[in-house]
Amino acid sequence: MEKDKIKKTAGRKNGLANEIWQTTWTYVKTVVDTVREPFLILDKNLRVVAANESFYQFFKVSRAETENAYVYDIGNKQWNVPSLKRLLEEIVPRDTFFKDFEVDHNFQLIGRKIIFLNARQIFGARDKSLPQLILLAMEDVTAKELAEKKLEEYTQRLEGAVEKRTAQLEKRIKELEKLTKIIAERELKLVKLTKEISELRKRLRK
Repeated sequence: MEKDKIKKTAGRKNGLANEIWQTTWTYVKTVVDTVREPFLILDKNLRVVAANESFYQFFKVSRAETENAYVYDIGNKQWNVPSLKRLLEEIVPRDTFFKDFEVDHNFQLIGRKIIFLNARQIFGARDKSLPQLILLAMEDVTAKELAEKKLEEYTQRLEGAVEKRTAQLEKRIKELEKLTKIIAERELKLVKLTKEISELRKRLRK
């Protein structure tokens, strides 16, 4: 009798947990589908549970080759990135959340991209009755980052050119100062010589 009660209680708990999970999953999936940025939902084994349309379009991969795939195998292993591995396998399990983790990678299908990753563990990190999931949001900052790097390079070149020109001008100023000093000394000598000549003329007249 007691065993039957325990079974019924356990069954009700499992049924409630499953109901909560289904409701929550529907909500999470709806939110993910509506965001503009590429988005992945991973399970605790780092397999793709779901991705939004932005992800498929941005990374040029299909739903069939993405869902249930190991995250590092997506798109001919283009996500097999050391920095991403560090984020998912070391940082997220320890911190449950990480923001603006930069990945600068030359992807096989879309070329070089600079992406900020935001990752968070949900459910399993706090409630062991629910499956553990990792939400992985991506922000493409390639154009902005490359523009900033170009601006920085241009600024450095400009500063270098200004420093070089300034050094040249300082050298020229020193040369002019030296020349001016020589001219001034010669003028003094000329004045002195003129005065001596004038005195000699006066003596000759006497």
